[in-house]
Amino acid sequence: MLMYKNILWGYGLLVITLTGCSPKKEPSIQVMDMKPNVLVLLTDQWRAQATGYAGDPNVHTPNLDSLAAKGINFKNAISGMPVCSPFRASLLTGQRPLTHGVFMNDVQLDTNAVTLGKVFKKAGYNTGYIGKWHLDGHGRLQFIPPGKRRQGFDFWKGNECTHNYNESVYYDNNDSIRKIWDGYDTFKQTDEALDYIEQQQSADNPFMMVVSYGTPHAPYHTAPEEYRKRFDPDEIQLRDNVPEEMHVRVKKDLAGYYAHIAALDDMIGKVMTNLKETGQLENTIIVFTADHGDLLGSQGAYKKQQPYEESIRVPMLYYIPEHMDIKKGTREALMNSEDIMPTLLGLCNIAIPNTVEGINYKGYLEGKELVGEEALISCVQPFGQWNKVKHDGREYRGIKTLKYTYTRDLNGPWLLFDNINDPYQLNNLVGNVEFAYLQNDLEQRLTVKLKQTNDAFLSGEEYIKNWGYTVDETGTVPYTH
Repeated sequence: MLMYKNILWGYGLLVITLTGCSPKKEPSIQVMDMKPNVLVLLTDQWRAQATGYAGDPNVHTPNLDSLAAKGINFKNAISGMPVCSPFRASLLTGQRPLTHGVFMNDVQLDTNAVTLGKVFKKAGYNTGYIGKWHLDGHGRLQFIPPGKRRQGFDFWKGNECTHNYNESVYYDNNDSIRKIWDGYDTFKQTDEALDYIEQQQSADNPFMMVVSYGTPHAPYHTAPEEYRKRFDPDEIQLRDNVPEEMHVRVKKDLAGYYAHIAALDDMIGKVMTNLKETGQLENTIIVFTADHGDLLGSQGAYKKQQPYEESIRVPMLYYIPEHMDIKKGTREALMNSEDIMPTLLGLCNIAIPNTVEGINYKGYLEGKELVGEEALISCVQPFGQWNKVKHDGREYRGIKTLKYTYTRDLNGPWLLFDNINDPYQLNNLVGNVEFAYLQNDLEQRLTVKLKQTNDAFLSGEEYIKNWGYTVDETGTVPYTH
């Protein structure tokens, strides 16, 4: 006699089959394949060093520390082109910037692109996007209508780009009327995400949602007072590569930066608690990351675009439900921006489109493959604060390994750092005869990578011309509000 009993258990349908009546036989348990939800928590300009679990002495991030402990920490993850729009386009397409064409801010991602939203939607997912978009190129405060320009996301409460985090602009689904988040938008966007997630409990399909926060990007001093008062600039410990003449300014700005981070950490905790209380945590893959870092005084500069650690390295945490049988812990691989899409598709057993160029890390996570020992970094066209007319902006291509960062500009070798022995990148080894063999080896490896990716390493002006972009006298795409 065979007896079958089906029970719902957390993440899916658990089928317990009892065979016969012999007490010596154990029930065989099989978890039926269920599509997991996917939640991407994206932040803006959060450098990898600025978390508790990464060892930053200035800030406590208990919720992210917990997420890192329960999940997977890609501690060497990078933003291959550390600028906002290029990262976001790579996240959505799984392609490198010279393929999708978004190598500067404020240009539009091709509306015919094969994107994360479209692929998950085709696979039966409900798709949603909340927060900063920065892929439309029609003005930073303008309405992005439903359809192709939303790249496969159906639920929508977003804006193109704003750095006013209090009373900031957003648009609601099909409504073209400009609306305002009431108060600090990090809080409001989290509440909207939780409302969406709770609504999905009764849905027939799983969900894939991106929650895109504008913080901790500058302006640094706009977090709620309860967070700002936690950080005394005089007590901030600086990284060793911040010039002394910048100490007062950088300490003040870091105090505000950490205030944004503390608020975001609370919101991550709120999301995790909600998922657990609604019974969805164990069927939800979560990715926490940032589009790039922030120099914040390191190397005597601010913001991004540069190939230094504080600019290119980003936090990258994956929470993967236990039933997927992937060991938690720290991973060494250099996960890059274009790798997120294929990895999520791989984890969800969704076919990866042939347009994707990134690496699917599922096999790596399962311990079956060894990948990610080196990664490309690049700046196709320096712009904004790094434009070539007024500043020391330069095009570059580089290769990052688990130990070294090597870059060349259009004139030849530029930077070479031993990131283990010189973690603050204070000693440029380019041209040092003792490291000539190393430099030559990394140069050859970079040349191979560029050939493999069909990157001719032309001037930024050539790519601007090839893609037909309009720029101002500094090589920057002008934008309107």
